[in-house]
Amino acid sequence: MLLLACLVFPLAAQQQFTLEDLNFGGKNYRNMIPQNRSLTWWGDQLIHLSSRGDTCWTVDPIKGKEKMLFTLNRLSERAGLTGDSERISTVVSFPYPDKPLVMTYNTQNERMLIDFKKGKVVWRQPVNGYQASEWNKQSRANAYVKDDNLYVTDGDGNTRQVTSDGSRDLVYGQSVHRNEFGIEGGLFWNPQGTRLAFYRMDQSMVTDYPLITVPELDDTTHVIATPAPEKYPMAGQTSHLVTVGVLDMATGDTVYLKAGDPTDRYFSNISWNPDGTIVYMMEAPRDQNEVDLVAYDAVTGNRQAVLYHESHPKYIEPQHPITFLPWDKEQFLLWSEKDGYNHLYLYDTRGNEVRQLTRGEWVVMDLLGFDEQEKAVIISANAESPIQQNLYRVDIATGKMIRVDEGGNGWHTGRLSASGHYLIDSYQEPKVARNISIIDTRTGEDLRYFTAPDPWEGYAVPDYRCGTIKAADGVTDLYYRLVLPPDFDENKKYPTVVYVYGGPHAHNVDARWHWGSRSWETYMAQRGYVLFILDNRGSENRGRDFEQATFRQLGQVEMQDQMCGVDFLKTLNYVDTTRLGVHGWSFGGFMTISLMTNYPDVFKVGVAGGPVIDWKWYEVMYGERYMDTPQTNPEGYAKASLISKAADLKGRLQIIIGLNDPTVVPQHAYSFLKACIAAGTQPDFYVYPGQGHNMMGHQSVHLHERITRYFDDYLK
Repeated sequence: MLLLACLVFPLAAQQQFTLEDLNFGGKNYRNMIPQNRSLTWWGDQLIHLSSRGDTCWTVDPIKGKEKMLFTLNRLSERAGLTGDSERISTVVSFPYPDKPLVMTYNTQNERMLIDFKKGKVVWRQPVNGYQASEWNKQSRANAYVKDDNLYVTDGDGNTRQVTSDGSRDLVYGQSVHRNEFGIEGGLFWNPQGTRLAFYRMDQSMVTDYPLITVPELDDTTHVIATPAPEKYPMAGQTSHLVTVGVLDMATGDTVYLKAGDPTDRYFSNISWNPDGTIVYMMEAPRDQNEVDLVAYDAVTGNRQAVLYHESHPKYIEPQHPITFLPWDKEQFLLWSEKDGYNHLYLYDTRGNEVRQLTRGEWVVMDLLGFDEQEKAVIISANAESPIQQNLYRVDIATGKMIRVDEGGNGWHTGRLSASGHYLIDSYQEPKVARNISIIDTRTGEDLRYFTAPDPWEGYAVPDYRCGTIKAADGVTDLYYRLVLPPDFDENKKYPTVVYVYGGPHAHNVDARWHWGSRSWETYMAQRGYVLFILDNRGSENRGRDFEQATFRQLGQVEMQDQMCGVDFLKTLNYVDTTRLGVHGWSFGGFMTISLMTNYPDVFKVGVAGGPVIDWKWYEVMYGERYMDTPQTNPEGYAKASLISKAADLKGRLQIIIGLNDPTVVPQHAYSFLKACIAAGTQPDFYVYPGQGHNMMGHQSVHLHERITRYFDDYLK
């Protein structure tokens, strides 16, 4: 028996991962990610909702002790919601810090307010099948888009149809400008819920891109694929027209902000003053090299004043609305990169800069909220290191900044209580799966509330390493991650895959668990590969100059930096430089083919997913920000285009796309294939019918198995 135990234990300790374990679409994925806690605030009272969503507890922010508040099943019964169609779901929040009410959605998509102490439904409102919706907790009014038109239902249940001409060409109350400029929706209530600002986008003049929908395998009704066109304004082409309406709930009247001709202009970051009478909006020309913060009268729609103007010879990206101080209706915080890094500035409503609130060669990453009593703002920033995120308290009067997270060299994400007195600090470190602490932001005291066990205990886990190399400019530090096989032997030679993204608004390397490693890297390392990931210039969170180094020449500086990474790999004796591969998706797909064709003798195998092939076929807002138009920057577009590089393809390249990709439309891949046919080169091609820019659900497992097999077949 003892001998058997000795034989079994090493096998159990070296259990192997599968893609069902590691991929987000996998059947066992949820068991393999670090455990978490579903936490929310009810004022300054911390609430824990069980993972099954059937029980709520209060959590003492000082001692961490839990006390059952209610079970959802029992609450449903007490409230008389006993039928399956009326049972309370697990989507629970506490919108009123000073009232014993719980807001929830039931299985019929109905919003309810329940007094959980009395077990009584005190208010309810239907929320069925909407294209977009936004609820205001003060007035309890709900704005929503249904059948392309805008409706509002007030707190008493009265519904008003606001528009009647909505269509695929005329879009109301939804995201515009293809979700650029930080836009995540199109409905904006004032604080009181008495007025609603909303987007109206006329895209009738925008060219349709001819996507199609292939019938499902079990569809006996449809035989022929059906058109599914996408309004897609390509760089240099005619774009859509956006205006902003304001609905007065009391009168039912709508006025449109008198912002002038919307042609070739972008409107973003809509916000309200505390009194709900003034609308603020960031406005940028199509060239995106300047921005205005403009105030409008919400009653008349008249333009009142330009409170702030900023310009830059390259581009400006307004990503955040202004935020008023809770204790001062005349002052607000504004985000800007005007000193080279994303920082907060204090302004008054006359447009005067009061002071720069944060400063340094680092970026503010999020504004979590305020401590009104102490007149401070709580933020997250990477002031400690470009690959960390930490939580800070900043005094509004002095700008004094104090770190308020639990500590350590990791990646901290915070959620602030209503008063700003307490903070949930959920964080990871390279060797910490997840810790959650409760922080007193005023005293700095912290209480460890939860420590997640390592879900990979007992598995053959790779060796994850992080370091820096110099960029091609010889000065700038670039962060990399190495993933080495679990049984790594430095005396062996390993095939190596460079995983790359490299584009704006993203990064790959940070101080999270396993240095932010993607699970596919673990799968590949287990199969005997070395993985190398480098954040080149042009990626996020490193300041304006770092990010704008690629302006008007996408792919060029990025390739130079990635080749510095290859030079570093050549110094590692265990890297087989005759077996180098490269893989990336979207911008990373563009980078993959760029590297394969510009350095054909370096990379033997590549897999490019959803690749941009020529930036003149990409959408207006993103493409023109970084490249200007094809008409004004023909040299840059020609240099970045991969069409002319088709003849230079030498290694094995697989291109993978979703047939219904509305982001990088299939024309990119098709055109490159056409150029390869003309040039006599031989890429491989695979398509996922019915999928968009990324493969969803279990198809992602299939995708990553396909990627893996390609490297196994031609690189290993």
